[in-house]
Amino acid sequence: MQQIVNFLIRNKVFLLFLLLFCVSIFFTIQSHNYHKSKFIHSANFLTGGVYEKVSAINQYFNLKKENQKLLEENNRLKETLFNSSNELYRDFHFNYNVVSGYAIKNSYSYSDNYLTLNIGLNDSVFEDNGVITSKGIVGIIDKTSKSHSRVLSILNTISKVNAQLKKSNHFGILTWNGISPNTVQLTDIPKQAPVVVGDTIVTGGRSAIFPKGIPIGIVTSFSVDPTQNYLTLEVSLFNDMTNIGYVHVINNLNKEEILSLDISNE
Repeated sequence: MQQIVNFLIRNKVFLLFLLLFCVSIFFTIQSHNYHKSKFIHSANFLTGGVYEKVSAINQYFNLKKENQKLLEENNRLKETLFNSSNELYRDFHFNYNVVSGYAIKNSYSYSDNYLTLNIGLNDSVFEDNGVITSKGIVGIIDKTSKSHSRVLSILNTISKVNAQLKKSNHFGILTWNGISPNTVQLTDIPKQAPVVVGDTIVTGGRSAIFPKGIPIGIVTSFSVDPTQNYLTLEVSLFNDMTNIGYVHVINNLNKEEILSLDISNE
C-alpha cells in the first residue's frame, strides 16, 4: 500500500495532467457531434476486433469438441444408410452400429500391413468389424483389446473382401498384390462382364462385414486370365492408404445370426 502512495506522490503532476486531458477529451466529444460519431465508430471498430479475436480463440479451443460432434452425426447418418433396405436380402433385417476412432499407427510399405486404432472393446469394437473412412474401405478388425484394436488393412496380401462393379451385379474378390499402396486388384470377374476403364468398384454386400455400396475405387485397367474365363481388374483406391486419420468402424449386430444361416461368407 505504501508503494502505491509513493507512486502517486512521485507522479502527481503527470497523473493530474492525464486526468485533465481525459476530461477535456470527454467534453470535446460530448459537445461536437462529429467528434462523438468518430469516437463511437472507433470504439466499435476496436471492440469488434477484440470480440473477433476472442471468438477465434474460443473456436480454436472448441475444435476437438466440434469435430467430435461432427463424427457422431456422421455415425448416425451412416447407421441410417446401412440399416436401410438391402437389395440382396430384402427379408432379412440388418442392424449396423457405427463408432468412430483414429488410426494411431498405419503401415503400408510391407506385404502384410496393419493399422492400430485408439478404440477397442470398451467402445464396442470387435473382431471382424469393417473399417471405413468417408472416402472408402480401409480394412477389417482382426484383434482387439480394451482400448485399442488392430485392423487388417486392404493393403495386406491375405486380405479378401467381397466387391462388385457398381453398374452391374458382377462380383469378385478384392485382393492386393503387394506392389502399390494406391492400387488393389479385383479378381474372379467373369470375362463377359461389361467392364470399361473408369468404372466404379464398391463393396458387394454379400458379407456380414461390409454393407453393400461402400466406395472402393475406380478401374484403371483390366486383363483376361488366359487359363480361365475371368478378368483381373486394377483398381485405383479412393482412400489414400498412406494417410489414414479418423475412421468409422461398422459392427453388424446380426452377424452371428447371418453366419449361422450361411447367408454370406467373406
